[in-house]
Amino acid sequence: MVTTHNLGFPRIGGHRELKFALEAYWAGQQSEQALAETASALRQRHWQQQAQLDLAPVGDFSLYDQVLDMSVTLGNLPDRAKGPEGSELDAYFRAARGRGANDSACCAIAAGEMTKWFDTNYHYIVPELNADTEFTLNPDRLLAELAEAKAQGVQAKPVIIGPVTYLWLGKTTDGSNRLDLLERLLPVYAKLLETLADAGADWVQIDEPALVTDLDANWRHGFNLAYHQLKSSRPKVLLATYFGELRDNLQLACELPVAGIHLDAVSAANEVNRVADWLPTHKVLSLGVVNGRNVWKTDLEAQLNWLEPLHEKLAKRLWLAPSCSLLHVPVDLAPETELDPEIRTWLAFALQKLEEVLVLSQALNEGRDTVASILAENRAAIDRRLNSERVINPRVRAAVAAIKACQGQRNSDYAQRIALQQQKLQLPAYPTTTIGSFPQTREIRQARLKFRKGDLDAQTYKAQMEGEIERCIREQEMLGLDVLVHGEPERNDMVEYFGEQLDGYAFTRFGWVQSYGSRCVKPPILFGDIERPNAMTVGWIRYAQSLTDKPVKGMLTGPVTILNWSFVRDDQPRRDSCLQLALAIRQEVQDLEKAGIRIIQIDEAALREGLPLRRSDWESYLEWAINCFRLAANGVDDTTQIHTHMCYSEFNDIIEAIARMDADVITIETSRSDMELLDAFKNFEYPNDIGPGVYDIHSPNTPGKDHISKLMKLAAERIPAERLWVNPDCGLKTRKWEEVLPALETMVAAARELRAG
Repeated sequence: MVTTHNLGFPRIGGHRELKFALEAYWAGQQSEQALAETASALRQRHWQQQAQLDLAPVGDFSLYDQVLDMSVTLGNLPDRAKGPEGSELDAYFRAARGRGANDSACCAIAAGEMTKWFDTNYHYIVPELNADTEFTLNPDRLLAELAEAKAQGVQAKPVIIGPVTYLWLGKTTDGSNRLDLLERLLPVYAKLLETLADAGADWVQIDEPALVTDLDANWRHGFNLAYHQLKSSRPKVLLATYFGELRDNLQLACELPVAGIHLDAVSAANEVNRVADWLPTHKVLSLGVVNGRNVWKTDLEAQLNWLEPLHEKLAKRLWLAPSCSLLHVPVDLAPETELDPEIRTWLAFALQKLEEVLVLSQALNEGRDTVASILAENRAAIDRRLNSERVINPRVRAAVAAIKACQGQRNSDYAQRIALQQQKLQLPAYPTTTIGSFPQTREIRQARLKFRKGDLDAQTYKAQMEGEIERCIREQEMLGLDVLVHGEPERNDMVEYFGEQLDGYAFTRFGWVQSYGSRCVKPPILFGDIERPNAMTVGWIRYAQSLTDKPVKGMLTGPVTILNWSFVRDDQPRRDSCLQLALAIRQEVQDLEKAGIRIIQIDEAALREGLPLRRSDWESYLEWAINCFRLAANGVDDTTQIHTHMCYSEFNDIIEAIARMDADVITIETSRSDMELLDAFKNFEYPNDIGPGVYDIHSPNTPGKDHISKLMKLAAERIPAERLWVNPDCGLKTRKWEEVLPALETMVAAARELRAG
């Protein structure tokens, strides 16, 4: 019999219950006990929803981030977060979010660095390590959840991040080699496994996604060392890999002394038979046969066609699961009653994906005849999508075919452009700006909701949004910012807003996916060819510019970010969809310029996120991604200044590629990583203007003027001062006005101090 299981379940809740509970707790409106009760209720509901599986995950639930949870389990919270006051939960959230100086009698506490989880849009808190790091076991959270699951009758499989991947994800603060800590870490893992066995765990899932990346000999040796030391532990270990192919790590993974291995059979389909042949006969092979990162229905017959001979060969050694944790997809398609009925039949969210796993399992265990009607319905949906006239737009195809290389080129090089732009804009040294959004107040959200429901007419809605825009402009003028933004009150999300105005997209009401902590996004669904019927932002930006003599930036999301933050069609190469998006954004850029907008920002926050996990695959992606940005950005006059923005990723290793984008100004996150990006400029002379973000907007901390000045002076050691901008590291929509105004006031004061020398 095939065993069914799941690697992880969305934890935010179908109606974002965890988000609202967290934010109420942080605001002091809800007790720690109330937060714990919400979390427990969510876990119990999630286990109930997975009840038909043979094994359900325990430990995949998190109040903020699973990597931070592992740091707690290993006793590796930063010392600054621990503190004498507050509970363990307070220390946990201090590590995740930091703490403002006004939160207690003590000083401010910096949040942990946050970056992208492999090539997804999920962010994790980077483990902080140094040569003296000691690890101590703290299994309380895992044991409590395991006991909770067993009390509910769940066949539980604890989930933890593996020791090698944990170190691989971390950073040392003293330049030491983090892999040197492995021998110090392994006894804690051994003790953890024994503790879980004592608590009744027969299987433990150890996630080691680092195995799908490029590993040198030292990291490979680390894997061998780790699992040979852990092989005597009592629980059976399922080593889970996902997000890519094992490639040159395939033999290594198969030979590690574990009881089973999980392979992502969606992204590594061509490796399935090799792994099946290589694995010793006593090991389980778990296959991720349903895509855990996208929302399209699985072609069940196609999967069964290759699974059936494999099942005949492996028999009970074959396990089935989604390809990775379902953290990356919405919870349930059932509530989406407003979704286009045809498109709805093409989709599967987390609960539907688990149903697909169960159907495949039943077909293998009991024969296809037992699920014949389900297979027929699935086949019909797959065929309808394949043959739908809504997917292909001949006009779009013709426009893409007509693209010329010269469309991706500016008229003049940067040095000539920037001189013309400065003559026109007359900006001071160290010009100040923000990234785009300002606080999204309750009133703004309610107005948008009423407008969507039809309870607010278009004229009244427009007047309310224009009132918010005017407030943003006046506040920025009072602060003394040099380049203003309209604040984006009309935008629900930086991707969804544009998707709603493009043909080829569909939208959900409840399709929320966790990005980090309580932050959720609702990715639009790119199902067909993309076309821009009308201008998307011009009216709002033109109005904002009419209110002030200072330049107001036009604010757009770039084609690569729209692509990477959408659920993308899987019936054509991603490059082709990105070119279609680039043409649509190019039209918007040109219309903004015609409307008199002198600065246009095209955010590419997700450029690095789409980077393949293997360096050998990087250049092909970067070539088409950068070409798409340039196609979108470069149809303007030399006097129009093009900005782009990137945040919360590791950019040092692609800084030369970022330079090829040839944006006049790039604003980029550096505050949380303490200007780590500047290391890239030791050996590379970045050619254009750059704004290294000096205000960490994801923390409640208000930055100090001296801190900002220090960061900018560090930047000036690498980049000529005349090419530096002063700005936050990201948009301000998630912050409150009472946090934003003093922080920006401090930022402007620091810029003025820098100008004075």
